[in-house]
Amino acid sequence: MTNRSIRVVDMHTAAEPVRIVEAGYPELRGATILEKRRDALARFDDLRRMLMLEPRGHSGMYGVIPTAPSDPSADLAVLFTHQEGYSTMCGHATVALGRWAVDTGQVALVHGRARFGLEAPCGVVQVDVDATGEGAPLVAFESVESFASHLDQTVDVSGIGSVTFDVAFGGAFYVILPSSRIGLSLMDTPLADLVQAGVAITDAVRAALTITHPTEPDLGFLYGTILTDDVPLGNHGGRPSHNLCIFAEGQIDRSPTGSGVTARIALAAARGEMTVGQDCEIRGVSGEGFCGTLARSEQRGEGLVSRVRVAGRSYYAARTEFIAEPGDRFGDGFELPARFADL
Repeated sequence: MTNRSIRVVDMHTAAEPVRIVEAGYPELRGATILEKRRDALARFDDLRRMLMLEPRGHSGMYGVIPTAPSDPSADLAVLFTHQEGYSTMCGHATVALGRWAVDTGQVALVHGRARFGLEAPCGVVQVDVDATGEGAPLVAFESVESFASHLDQTVDVSGIGSVTFDVAFGGAFYVILPSSRIGLSLMDTPLADLVQAGVAITDAVRAALTITHPTEPDLGFLYGTILTDDVPLGNHGGRPSHNLCIFAEGQIDRSPTGSGVTARIALAAARGEMTVGQDCEIRGVSGEGFCGTLARSEQRGEGLVSRVRVAGRSYYAARTEFIAEPGDRFGDGFELPARFADL
């Protein structure tokens, strides 16, 4: 019986945490990134819990497990984790990874810039790092193929009533709708009420709607709900839009959510509200924004498939060695119960 020890670096992007494993995590099995994702769940989920949950993490923690790429076009590969499981894509973590990959020498800067392929469970995204200016480098990524999968759907939601919504994919599938549609102000409603509504909507849509990805069955599930303000992404006044992403059974993203920004822009393109080359700023609950650009779009069958570019900056917070001693009943992490009776 020996201590489990994992070294990490903690970063944040727009105040959303990113815990990147640097040493101590076992090698994953699998010929593809999705097989490795399944292997991590089957054999090493105790390590995810150890790193994400209390007392070493918290209910809003987010993490990255680097692994060897399986796609020949990728230079690096990662799994994304959170308090409930494993994401298929994460934009704020990708921004952090861009800076981390350059700073650790895994990707070389040439005249202050770098470009590399990052393999995520949703596919390979291209990451650009611009370190030519002062301060933290600007990191951007171009998304996998993104699209609106369901438009103008309606579902009955417990405690809310009939709700009309759209579903879009930006590396993960999201329900997207303005909070005003359910009688809530994004700016003035208490955050807890927005989260409660988002969880209820996600649960109702999961029960009522079948979500499928056109090529990868493992990606065919609803990740969460994004509640937005009423600022259109294609507005010409330059006003930023705000949104709140609710995922993982009630976890919220402090950042605007990179895959969520991608999904929102893909949805706006499908509705004819944004054109190629047009950009916008979307801000999360921290008040920090990502710049999103509709990079490419093409008609495919009856739908529009888009590539979206998302840019932001990430900062270091800590370097840590986490230890779980034999006999520690909280070595695999601890989830705060809703009541003592749930212990």
